[in-house]
Amino acid sequence: MQALRILFFLLISPFILLAQNTTVSPVKNARRQLMGLQADLIRGPYLQMATPTSMTVRWRTGVYDRSRVKYGLSSNNLSMKTDDSTLVNEHIITLTGLKPSTKYYYTVGNLADTTLQGDAENYFYTFPEKDSEQLIRIAGFGDCGNNSLNQRNVKSQVLKYLGNNYLNAWILMGDNAYSDGTDAEFQAKFFNVYKDDLLKKYPLYPVPGNHDYHDFHSASATDQNKMAYYQNFSVPTKGEAGGVPSNTESYYSYDIGNVHFLALDSYGPDNKGLHMYDEMSEQVEWVKKDLKANKSKWVVAYWHHPPYTMGSHDSDKESLLVKIRQNFIKTIEEYGVDLVLCGHSHVYERTKLIKGYYGLESEFDSKKHELSTSTALYDGSRNSAPYIKTSKDNQGTVYVVSGSAGALGGHKATYPHNAMFYSNNEVGGVVMLEVQGNRLDLKWVCSDGKIGDHFTMMKDVEKDELRVLKQDKKLTK
Repeated sequence: MQALRILFFLLISPFILLAQNTTVSPVKNARRQLMGLQADLIRGPYLQMATPTSMTVRWRTGVYDRSRVKYGLSSNNLSMKTDDSTLVNEHIITLTGLKPSTKYYYTVGNLADTTLQGDAENYFYTFPEKDSEQLIRIAGFGDCGNNSLNQRNVKSQVLKYLGNNYLNAWILMGDNAYSDGTDAEFQAKFFNVYKDDLLKKYPLYPVPGNHDYHDFHSASATDQNKMAYYQNFSVPTKGEAGGVPSNTESYYSYDIGNVHFLALDSYGPDNKGLHMYDEMSEQVEWVKKDLKANKSKWVVAYWHHPPYTMGSHDSDKESLLVKIRQNFIKTIEEYGVDLVLCGHSHVYERTKLIKGYYGLESEFDSKKHELSTSTALYDGSRNSAPYIKTSKDNQGTVYVVSGSAGALGGHKATYPHNAMFYSNNEVGGVVMLEVQGNRLDLKWVCSDGKIGDHFTMMKDVEKDELRVLKQDKKLTK
């Protein structure tokens, strides 16, 4: 009998020792931590399709993984999360139900709560409510992705200019990765350059350029979305961010505060094989419909190929630029677009407030085409009053070429172009657009830290204010 007791004790003693050294948690609190190798973050995170109440976060991992974004009002209290259990290496998570003009911190990771990136520097602000007149700030990068010293110097000066101020969004005016727009070039010359600062904090709204199309140059219109550019960016095709749905990634619109933006494709064909310069193209029909429906105070349009330039490209001789100037600019002017931003030419060029100019450089007539003789510098100097417009008589557009955020230099024999008030082909830079209420300012932030050019435009100014402005004085309020 004693022998049986000893045998029984020997048999059960391992289980007694196991029980004494194991803590059993309630099932509802149990979390299975994955062991071994995990996915690596190789791109991003970067912010897309911002609205007042939503934000899309994208990132890429080296292998397939599941997606989780944790977010909250404090970096120490990420109390909300959005998951996707689908195994992917291109992670796209849209956060919804957010509050307008609100700062959110976030992390990106997987469903096992492995955090790939996220600290006090991972944050974003949602857009202000539509038609809000609070200050908004947007930077425009043209021809940026060439992995040059100029590209890095320009970025450095943009960050210096911003300081502690937030950039509501940044836009790309095409040729975003040189020289063929391949995914490898996007990685090395775009995402790797901007990953530690601009991409993870500021939402991005791009358009393609001709170099972006080189990745799959022979693609039909129906295959365009297979290009690296279209694979790498998420844009609002269904009117999610304002405007009329375009139902294509090639062009779209969105609102930030009281500014309506049109992001257009000046190079690729539509489903009918037509282009921006074809009056019956799907894009032109959509632009007309979108602008007819627009109620915002300001309208800014941007695309790659400029209608006027004598920098590294010649708008008198290059057929695409000629066709856009002759056939598309009338549509823009008819519907009251205030500002047009383009790249392609690796310089900076800026007109005054003009209208009705569709010819060659030699045919520009300042008396005929300029609606204002002012410099619009709005700095107290002689003849520097802002360009003045009204919502009822919304005439005239300022055209800016800013294609030197990476690529830089070059000029044609007749540079500078006759229509340009200011031109510079020696220094790189980006445009910084600042809009508050009925005032719009554009500044050209240069790689040398200077503001190379700037102008101011105002809309619906009171009569007493107009008298002050016409004396080249600044308003006090």
